[in-house]
Amino acid sequence: MKLLDLTLATPAENLACDEALLDWCEDGYCPDEILRFWEPTRHFVVVGYANKVATEVNVAACETRQIPVLRRCSGGGTVLQGPGCLNYALILRITPDGPFRNVGGANRFIMERNRQAVESVPATRQSAADCISKICRRSAETPLRLELDVRGHTDLAMNGLKFSGNSQRRRKNYLLFHGTFLLNFDLELVSELLRMPSQQPDYRNHRSHGEFLTNLNMPAADVKTAIQRAWEAESPLKNPPSEQIAVLAQEKYATREWNLKF
Repeated sequence: MKLLDLTLATPAENLACDEALLDWCEDGYCPDEILRFWEPTRHFVVVGYANKVATEVNVAACETRQIPVLRRCSGGGTVLQGPGCLNYALILRITPDGPFRNVGGANRFIMERNRQAVESVPATRQSAADCISKICRRSAETPLRLELDVRGHTDLAMNGLKFSGNSQRRRKNYLLFHGTFLLNFDLELVSELLRMPSQQPDYRNHRSHGEFLTNLNMPAADVKTAIQRAWEAESPLKNPPSEQIAVLAQEKYATREWNLKF
């Protein structure tokens, strides 16, 4: 598997990059699987492919703060991106007898591998302590029980609080599986800019964004290293499809027709 640690200049380019990598592999230009990391430098909202913007987003608040709303090519719910988030994307080969041959199998395999990777980071235990303190207001001396698990279909949660959401898009021979880790993100801003989601996993129990989300409070480098090791992404991808990324960004991800289509 090839490694691409690449943050581009604009939100549109960063979203376009994931889809361009999928198309690049599907069209036979890259025989390898790919792991990409990127970290946003500004805030923007990303709705899932089929989300209705007015239902999921506080559009007036976004306009007041001049925060753009974009749409990704995969499903799932609406998220707020910004400094303190770590994003990753996996481009994985689909084989008839492999773990990615259907949506459910891919979800289970990828999420469990990522769960184990995060659990291996030494700081995970302190992050769990922070979660317990947030939930129960217990003292630091309270015995710690670490509960790091896959919830819903593609969430990662620590002690019942979500720190990672994920989604996938499939082609014939390759799939794109991508998501976000909340590391040191402004969680209060989520409640201001996003409405309560129209579809919720059962474990959310109608909790507000502030009650439901948590940060890992880990350095991005530590999480990257753990994910990179888990997927054995050892050699760099030297020539990503820059031209395809630029075209997709300009003609799709930077347009109102795509971003506000629903």
